[in-house]
This record gives sequence, C-alpha cells and structure tokens, in this order.
Amino acid sequence: MENKVKTKLSGTVVSDKMSKTIVVSVSRLVKHPKYQKYMKVVKKFKAHDPEGKLKTGDKVVIEECRPISKDKHFRVIY
Repeated sequence: MENKVKTKLSGTVVSDKMSKTIVVSVSRLVKHPKYQKYMKVVKKFKAHDPEGKLKTGDKVVIEECRPISKDKHFRVIY
C-alpha cells in the first residue's frame, strides 16, 4: 500500500452559512512564467466542521481527507 501524504492548507473562513460546512479561502504566490512577477492566487475550499463552532474571519488549517460530499474533500484540524 502507498502512504499518501495528506495536503495541509492554511486559510481564512469566508463563509459559515451551511451546517457542518465552512468555506476556506487559501491564497498563495505564483510566479508568472513569462513576466517573472509574483501573483496572488486565491482558491476556496469547502471543509467539514462537525461542531459548527468556526465563524467568518477565523484562521484555520484544513487537511485533505476522503470525499465527504460532492464538493467537500477537506476537514478542519484547528
């Protein structure tokens, strides 16, 4: 069996309107291939929050896990 390393991402909660689900915005810097300038790329991930205690603006770390629903493939660590 292969031991796959689980991806851990840190970001900010941008939505907590759904039950047991939060939307986390993760930003990273990517170098443009032609112009060699760094650009900020932002991507949103849905994460599982079973207690529902996290609110908009909180800093969180999410970890990759098995698919929980159609769009949810991450869970909250802290």
